[in-house]
Amino acid sequence: FSAAGAADVRYRRTLNGPFATVAADRDGYLRTVVGVSPRVGAGDLLLAAEYSSNDGPWLLKEGYRKLDAVVKYSHGDAGHGYSVEGLGYDGRWRSTDQIPLRALQSGIIGRFGAIDPDDGGQTHRYSLAADGWGALGPGRIRANVYAIDYRLDLKSDFTYATDTVHGDQFEQYDRRHVLGGALAYDQPAGFLGHDGELHSGLQLRNDAIGPVGLYRTQRAVRYDTVREDQVRQTSVAAYVSDRTEWSPWFRTELGVRTDRFAFRVDSNLRANSGHAVDSITSPKLTLTFGPWARTEGFLNFGRGFHSNDARGTTVTVDPGDGVTPIARVSPLVRAVGGEAGFRSAAIPQLQVAGSLWTLALDSELLFAGDGGTTAPSRASRRSGVELGAFYSPLDSLVIDADLAWTRARFTDVDPAGDHIPNAVERVISAGLTINRQSGWFGGARLRYFGPSPLIEDNSVRSNSTLIVNLEAGYHYSKSIRGVLTVFNVLDRRDNDISYFYASQLPGEPAPIRDIHFHPVEPRTVRLAVTVAY
Repeated sequence: FSAAGAADVRYRRTLNGPFATVAADRDGYLRTVVGVSPRVGAGDLLLAAEYSSNDGPWLLKEGYRKLDAVVKYSHGDAGHGYSVEGLGYDGRWRSTDQIPLRALQSGIIGRFGAIDPDDGGQTHRYSLAADGWGALGPGRIRANVYAIDYRLDLKSDFTYATDTVHGDQFEQYDRRHVLGGALAYDQPAGFLGHDGELHSGLQLRNDAIGPVGLYRTQRAVRYDTVREDQVRQTSVAAYVSDRTEWSPWFRTELGVRTDRFAFRVDSNLRANSGHAVDSITSPKLTLTFGPWARTEGFLNFGRGFHSNDARGTTVTVDPGDGVTPIARVSPLVRAVGGEAGFRSAAIPQLQVAGSLWTLALDSELLFAGDGGTTAPSRASRRSGVELGAFYSPLDSLVIDADLAWTRARFTDVDPAGDHIPNAVERVISAGLTINRQSGWFGGARLRYFGPSPLIEDNSVRSNSTLIVNLEAGYHYSKSIRGVLTVFNVLDRRDNDISYFYASQLPGEPAPIRDIHFHPVEPRTVRLAVTVAY
C-alpha cells in the first residue's frame, strides 16, 4: 500500500478464554473455529484452528474446503520480549466465474449458472515468523524474520470458445518460497530544543518463484504451455523519518525511503529471459495543526511506487506466438499523492474526519493473466473526498458511516477516452452495532458501490450494488451465545463485479463484446453458536 495507504495488523497474544464456534447455513456452509491460549512457562501460547466448507447458491456446487491454523508463543512484556508464530492455510474450490449478460438474457444459463464447469483451483500458504523487541541505548529496537511457502493453481475461462477446438480455459500456476526480515529503531531526537522522535529501519525480501506458468487447458488438463518461468526477485529498502513537535499546536514528520529491486527471469523462451534492476527514492512530509477544541488538521504529501510483474521487465516477444515484439515495462512506477484533512472530537461521543486527496500514477501497468503479457497502460490521476463519522451515544451502541467520492481519469489524450475502467466513483458504508455483554446484541451494515465505467469512453457502465446485512445475537449465559445473520436482507439482484470485453459462446460464429458479471449471493440466513469456557 505504499502508494495510497497503510495497514498495521497485530495478532492477539492471548484470548479471554478457550472457545469453540460452529456456524452453518442451508447452502452447505459450515465453519468450525476453536481457540485456546494457555500459560506455558513464562510466556503465552496461542492455538487456534478453523475448518470451513461451502457450496454456495451456485448451480455448480463450489465445493470450497479450507483449513487453517495459527500457533504463536509470546514471551516478555511491552518493554522487551519475543514471539514465534506459525500460520497455515490450505484451500480448494470449484469456480463459478463471471458470465456474459447475453447468456442470461437468452436463457442459456440462469443467474447462478456457469459456462465452464471445470474452472477451479487450490492453494496453500504456510509461514513461520519470529519477532524480538527491547531497549537499545536511548531507543527501542524491533526485529523480525519470516519464511513463506506458497502455491496457487488456478484454472479459469473468461472467453469460452474463441478456440473452437479446445476452448479457452487456461491455468495459472505459481509456486514460491519467500524469505524476509526487517529491523527498526526508534529513539528520542530533539531539534533546536524541541521534542521529537527519529525512526529508521531496513527491510529485505527475496522471492524464489518457480515454476510460474501460464498453460492452455481443456477440461482442466494441460495441453500447451504459453510460458513457464523461473523467477528470483529481491528487494531491499531503507527509511528514516523525523517527528518534531515545534509547539503545542504544530508538529511535522519528514521522512525518506529508498527501495531497490533486482529481477532475474529464466524463461522457456530464451528471448524473454534476462535481468533487471531498478531503484526509487520516496520522500514523505506530514504537517499537523492543533488540536484546538479537540480538533486538528493535517497536510500530507509524498511519493510512493508500485512494482510490476518481474516477467514484464525482461520480456521481448509475445509468449503467445514467440515472435511478436513486446516492449519491456518499467520495474518500478512512481506514484505521487497528497492529502488535506481534519479530525475532530469536539462533540461528545462523536468523532468525525474528512479529507481531500489526490494520487497520480506514471503508469497503470497491468499483467494480462490470460495472455501471459505485461502491458503498460496510461498515466492516471485520481482525486476525491472522504468523510467518516463514529458516534457512540451509549457504551453499548455505536453508529458509524463512511463516504468516499472519487474521480479517476487517464491524464493523456487518447481517442479511446479518459475514464479508467472499473474505477468505482462512490462508496458508502454505514452501520449500527449494539454490543452488550448479556442478553441481546446485534447490528446492521449497509454497503453501497456506485456505478463505474467499464470502458474508457464511458459508454458502458456497471450498475450500482447495495448490500444490507443484519445480525441478532443472544447471550444464553456467560459461556454460550448464539448469532443469527441475514446477508443481503433486501435480496437484491446486484453484481459483485462487472467487466466489458469480447467473448464467444459455443455456437456463436465470432466474439461479441458484452458485459460479464458475477452476481452477489441471494438472501442467506446463517446461524452460529459460540461456547466459551
